[in-house]
Amino acid sequence: MQGEQATEILSALGKGGSTAFFYNFRQWYLPDSPQIQLLVVALADDNEHGKIWLLVAEANEPVVAAAVNALAGVEISQAALTDLARACQVPLVDLSQPLKLEPVSIPKPWGQEIWYTGIEQRGLSLVSDGNYAVPLAWLIGILPGYLTGVGDQPPNLLKILDPLPDPVYGDLYFELHQEKREVYVVTHVDKEAWPDGIGGIRYGFSDEMRKRFDNDRAFRSAYRDAVKAYRGVRKQVDVLIDGMRKRDGIAPDEPVPALQAKQWHGEVPGELRETEALLREAMDSFTQLMPLQVGDVVKVPLLMPHALQHGVRTVEFQTPAYERKILSFAQKVLTQKSWDTNEAVELMILDPAEAQGLTVLEDGEAVKREQIVSFPDFAVQRITLEKDASWLLPKIESYALVIAVVGTLGFGVRKISSEQAVFVPAYCEDIEFRNLSVGPCVVLVSFPR
Repeated sequence: MQGEQATEILSALGKGGSTAFFYNFRQWYLPDSPQIQLLVVALADDNEHGKIWLLVAEANEPVVAAAVNALAGVEISQAALTDLARACQVPLVDLSQPLKLEPVSIPKPWGQEIWYTGIEQRGLSLVSDGNYAVPLAWLIGILPGYLTGVGDQPPNLLKILDPLPDPVYGDLYFELHQEKREVYVVTHVDKEAWPDGIGGIRYGFSDEMRKRFDNDRAFRSAYRDAVKAYRGVRKQVDVLIDGMRKRDGIAPDEPVPALQAKQWHGEVPGELRETEALLREAMDSFTQLMPLQVGDVVKVPLLMPHALQHGVRTVEFQTPAYERKILSFAQKVLTQKSWDTNEAVELMILDPAEAQGLTVLEDGEAVKREQIVSFPDFAVQRITLEKDASWLLPKIESYALVIAVVGTLGFGVRKISSEQAVFVPAYCEDIEFRNLSVGPCVVLVSFPR
């Protein structure tokens, strides 16, 4: 059975109607896309049109087979379906309401990423009812059009970037993208790392440095040489630290705490450490460091080199594509053997991105809506609700991603607080957001385009 067929079956359910079937799910995010068989049971509500309860479980799990056998011949009711979900240890999903997302943490040399809609071999985000959870990928794979409204296209990636507060060790890769568009919203700046509350992002290149060269070709060449010089000493340091990893029984590609990285770095000969620091400073002098504080928005256009700095925590929305070109990094890159400097230097844009303020879409006493970004493939709004205020999510033909940044947001019988997120299915209607906080509530909402 294909996802389109499953969607047709669910769409045809009348009030109180039910269906159960097995679905061969292709795990497209894994090598060779192996298949697993899923049990799918759906029940339409007796009273409310369009309200469908869904259960999805891996069919070959012994507990699932036993539960199905126990319920054989029993009429599917909400009580029976609830019992089945409990027995299978999976959530009973209400497709007429936003789906609570359970994120997965992805360790990085510079800290961690927290994925809310990740569908990759490296990590699968989940949909949870507070007790049990299933991969978001299963639901979207079975009902792509019903849930997303955009066919087989995966949802945009919603995540948090959580760098370590330590200088250098918490700085991200200086990289660019050819296909992936990103937007950051700053939610926290570590006060120990940045006592004045103003952090930063390495973003593009220094105009002052560019003026020292006759033309941009000469600038690119000089920057490439600076990176090459640093890369040489970086390799020497990495070889020594790889030996320390082996000595201490730590895998070559395993991220470690900053304290451990600092200890290893302290064992590197002093002269080599000094050379590394000097060449890194020379390389970074070509770039621009842009200040950031809580609430700031950073739009990252294609081909713009960028590197969020240590201690600056952000919510990020991005195109669901894993591609990048690494220009440089002040640690060993654990996910690829080499940098992409030569190719990236030819691709990178040098002119600074044109500063653009946020477009105010609505500015009432109780509700303020701002357009954070409007890329060709997705848009993001920031919505501020004053105390006791509410806002009705407009009916659209696609899904929406919602994350609370400040305060507590209520909708129906559910609520989310800061850094909690939901996936709003395409077929949801009349979803009213309510501020349940004593002060303002701020949320970010993303729609595909």
